[in-house]
Amino acid sequence: MPFIGNKPTALPLSADDLEDNIISTAKIQDNAVTAAKYIEPVPFRNIIINGDMSIAQRGTSVTGIGNGDTGYHTVDRWKFSEFGSPTGEFTQTQSTDVPTGQGFASSLKMDCTTADTSMASGDLFLIEQRFEGQNLQYLKKGTSSAESTTLSFWVKSNKTGTYIAELFDSDNTRQISKAYTINASNTWEKKTITYAGDTTGAFDNDNAGSLRLHFWLATGSTWNSGTLSTTWTSSTDANRAVGQVNLADDTANEWYITGVQLEAGTTASDFEFLPYDVNLDRCYRYYHIGGCCSGRAYSTSGGEFYYAYPKKMRSSPSVTLIDGTSESDNSGRLHLSGISGYNITSVLLSSVTSKSTTINYSASGLTSGSTMGVLGNPVSFSAEL
Repeated sequence: MPFIGNKPTALPLSADDLEDNIISTAKIQDNAVTAAKYIEPVPFRNIIINGDMSIAQRGTSVTGIGNGDTGYHTVDRWKFSEFGSPTGEFTQTQSTDVPTGQGFASSLKMDCTTADTSMASGDLFLIEQRFEGQNLQYLKKGTSSAESTTLSFWVKSNKTGTYIAELFDSDNTRQISKAYTINASNTWEKKTITYAGDTTGAFDNDNAGSLRLHFWLATGSTWNSGTLSTTWTSSTDANRAVGQVNLADDTANEWYITGVQLEAGTTASDFEFLPYDVNLDRCYRYYHIGGCCSGRAYSTSGGEFYYAYPKKMRSSPSVTLIDGTSESDNSGRLHLSGISGYNITSVLLSSVTSKSTTINYSASGLTSGSTMGVLGNPVSFSAEL
């Protein structure tokens, strides 16, 4: 029956009562905590680096990609690759077009600017990321305990139809391809693909490239004339991209991607957002822009400078002079105290390691033996896979 009258006042709990009401590890039965009730978050579960497309050290847009432009152009760790002699071209952009309400600020956009309506047999375009073998040992590839992996991502295009996402084992020349469908034009869609574990062919335990994730964009008959290899197998070119649409067949075509996650297991977890500085540090292992350091002029036309990278790089890097005529995050000049700067005309590395190097900058009008400094960041260092 309902209570009638004033609400009774709760009596204070004694120390014994409080002890009885505390939930402790000892009081929880082992079978009371199940995976359905609690999933321990695993840090760095995403094999992909920069899957949210937030880091773009090289720049945010590059035009005319095609006709021999295989390489890294904008968003870090994402490589544009072509094979054969395709005539199509793209503009690649770090875009702000993202799926609403998912926490992403950037995407990678490929915009066809020169059409290739009939890809020659050996031609292809794709976007890829490559992974060091030493980062993949926990997948147990090549053993009876090989782990499945699950790929999840957001994608958008005006060109609907079938696209191919492929895992390629470059250590053992094996691959597995899965199709995904863009169903609605110009609409962000989330895709999830699971790949079985491969019990054949272990990854090398080193800092070289062992695995590649390929997002195919267009292909000729060499790559699509067979039967799609949806299980791990020795690579056969004709079976790698069967059904792939030609994103290069019209200058109206665009393709966006973000939120790319590849993780062990058969289910996709929520995207693992990392702090910007952590994400940037991971990219520094493969590429960074720098060169700001001190040293001395050893002649009137050259100086020797000692430089430590912000993070240990994957291997001894190569160097490229970006701009030696001004001082900024992407350019730099040589300076003497109280004297105007000297333009840098060329750069070479010596005593190169994965942690540091000696940089030899060339300029004119220097004073031999003078202590000098570099203001700005005139060069890039690359140890990309």
